Amino acid sequence: MCLVSSRDDLALLPSLIAAGVDAFQVRDKALGGRDLVRLTQRLLDTGATVIVNDRLDVALAAQADGVHLGASDLLVTQARRIAPDLLIGATCRNRVDVEAAAHAGADYAGFGPIFATSSKEGLPDPVGPGALEEVTGVLPLIAIGGITAANASAIPRGAGVAVIGGIWSQPDPIAAAAGIAQAVRA
Repeated sequence: MCLVSSRDDLALLPSLIAAGVDAFQVRDKALGGRDLVRLTQRLLDTGATVIVNDRLDVALAAQADGVHLGASDLLVTQARRIAPDLLIGATCRNRVDVEAAAHAGADYAGFGPIFATSSKEGLPDPVGPGALEEVTGVLPLIAIGGITAANASAIPRGAGVAVIGGIWSQPDPIAAAAGIAQAVRA
């Protein structure tokens, strides 16, 4: 999963898919609702799975595939009641969080930060890839935080990855995405 904002080069989306990205997450804190819906619809036009970060209203308005909810967002139980068929992810930092997300009706856990990252301020210390093994089996896991082509092979088999800087901050985002996809699928 590649996180996308309006600041990213959207012309690269088809090439990212060809490189192995199979889902996009819309994450743009600066955009208002209408612009987020437009961005989400543009991503949906690629045919990839599209998740909206934090904003259930935008996910529903754009007819996205899902929403990812953080700790301070709408509760998973509330989102599930409003949108019973939507794919819902929850940010988790430990096994208790993952079990609570599963109980609340989440479809997957976004787990991390795995490695140090500068893509989001105020995050706790990285948990490392070994922490994923401690939470395996409760929900499907999407590892996030500092994942690059150089370290993606450390993610345990079966977990997915969500990437921002490991793609967009690289000199060649397409090659970076291909390297991450290859490492995760190996």
